[in-house]
Amino acid sequence: MQPGVERSEVVVIGAGQAGLSSAYHLRRLGIEPVVLDAARGAGGAWRHRSPTLTMEKVHGVFDLPGMTRQDADGGRPAAEVVPAYYAAYESGTGLNVVRPVRVTAVRDGADGRLVVGTDAGEWAARAVVNATGTWTRPYWPYYPGAASFAGRQLHYAGYRGPEEFAGRRVVVVGGGASAMHVLSELAGVAAATAWVTRRPPVFRDDDFDLDARREAVAQVDSRVRAGLPPQSVVSVTGLTYSAVVREAMARGALNRLPMFDRIVPDGVLWDDRDAGDGLPRDGGTWLRADTIVWATGFRAALDHLAPLRLREPGGGIRVDGTQVVREPRLQLVGYGPTASTIGANRAGRTAARNVRALLSHPVAA
Repeated sequence: MQPGVERSEVVVIGAGQAGLSSAYHLRRLGIEPVVLDAARGAGGAWRHRSPTLTMEKVHGVFDLPGMTRQDADGGRPAAEVVPAYYAAYESGTGLNVVRPVRVTAVRDGADGRLVVGTDAGEWAARAVVNATGTWTRPYWPYYPGAASFAGRQLHYAGYRGPEEFAGRRVVVVGGGASAMHVLSELAGVAAATAWVTRRPPVFRDDDFDLDARREAVAQVDSRVRAGLPPQSVVSVTGLTYSAVVREAMARGALNRLPMFDRIVPDGVLWDDRDAGDGLPRDGGTWLRADTIVWATGFRAALDHLAPLRLREPGGGIRVDGTQVVREPRLQLVGYGPTASTIGANRAGRTAARNVRALLSHPVAA
C-alpha cells in the first residue's frame, strides 16, 4: 500500500438516498462502510432543488430505511425538509459520512482492492458502492443554432423559481416532471410560455398499480443488462396527474408543440410551416422567445469510474441488479432500474448483500 492511503472494507461514494440506504444495510450485515460525499451538508441532490419545489409538489416516496420521515408542512421547500431529514438520519444511525470529499477516480489497486482517489486523499477498499446519482450531470441536447441565441438558456438544474421570468417569453423543453414544475409556475408570470417535446406526452389516468410498476422497471432493467444507457423514467411510465401537472393544466400551460428544428437569435424555428404555433418566416414557422429552459433530464455521474473501463459497446455499463458485470468489486445503486426513491432503498439492500458475499472470500494481505 502507498503511504497515506486509508484502508476500508467498503467505500460508499455519495450520501444521497441510494448511498445512505446502502450504508444502512451494510451496517445491518455487520460491515462498517466509509461514506464519501462531495457536498458540504446532508441532503444529496435535494439540497440543490428550487425553493419553489415545496413538499406538496414532490411526487414520490423518499423515506430512508429504519427512520420514517415526520410529516412536514406541505408549503415548506423540499430543499429544506429533506436535507434536515437526511442529517437527522446520518446522526441517528451513526453513519460515518466524510465530507466534503470529491471523488476524482476509481482505479484498480495492486493488492486486489479498488483505490478511490479524491481531493482529500485515497481510500483502498475491497468493495465500492457507487451512489453518485445524476444531479451533477444535467443533459443539454444539441440543436442547430443554439450558440446564436440572443436570449438566456438555462437547465432545470439552475431553475430557482418564476419571479426572474416575469414579462419574458419562455420556451420549456422536456416531457418530464421537471418541465411540469416549471410550466406550472411560469404560466401567468411570464409574458408567454411554450412547451415543446420530442415525443407526444403520455398521461396516465390509471392507478399505475404494482404490475405496471414492475413492467416499467423491467423495461429499464433490460437495457442496463444489455449494456445500454438507461432510459428516463418518464419515457417508460408516462406522466401521472401529479399536483404540478394539475396546476399546469389549470393554467393552460400544457399545449404541447413538436420539437423545433433549430434555434435562431430571437426564438425557435420549425422547418415545416405547418408545425408549431408561431408566425410564418422564410424557411419555416417561427416562435419568438427570449428564454429557453432545458428541462431535459440528467445523465449518470460516472466519469470517475472511467479508469475501470466499464462501458459496453452500446454506451452503457452492464449491470445485473446492482452488480457491475465487468467489475465484481463494484456495485451501482441509483442507476437504471434503481434510479427512483423506492428503487434506491431496495438497491441498497441488494448491494449490501452482494458486498457481503464478496467479502466472504479471502483477499491477499
